[in-house]
Amino acid sequence: MMSEHQKHTEFLRHCLRYGESTEHQELEEGITQVQRDARCVRRAVWLMAILTALVLAGLGYGTVLVANFPYNAPQFIVNLIYALGLGSLISLLAFAGLGMVYRWKLDQRREECRQRVARLLESRLGKPVATPLQDNRDGGGDGGTVRVAGEVNGSLANIEPAAQT
Repeated sequence: MMSEHQKHTEFLRHCLRYGESTEHQELEEGITQVQRDARCVRRAVWLMAILTALVLAGLGYGTVLVANFPYNAPQFIVNLIYALGLGSLISLLAFAGLGMVYRWKLDQRREECRQRVARLLESRLGKPVATPLQDNRDGGGDGGTVRVAGEVNGSLANIEPAAQT
């Protein structure tokens, strides 16, 4: 299952393939690389989360079921559990931060992709034509007027059917 974010990114990548320039290929390769890196970081986050949970389970087991746990157990084992827990928790936070950085990079690449796709469409199809909207509540118009918005802030806007009465 793909999220809406992933579907949107795949659609933009597909649209980029219609451009023959090396800039389009480089942008698509950049998006692919950022997606691959983000997926790797997500896996590392899951690994660190599982490791942290195992350490917490080990500490819980020792605290609840072993009499005088930190004092009765070999000091090496206790120090190993503490070090493993602290290391995995720090790594978890670092990987989560890195994941947010990759998400930000992917969002930047997607915006750049939107702008290039908009320019590609304009070069192939020309500037979009905005049709005036008619108020259908007073009986004027055919009820099927389509509102077409052109470029808004450098990106493509939505094409929406007008409200029908």
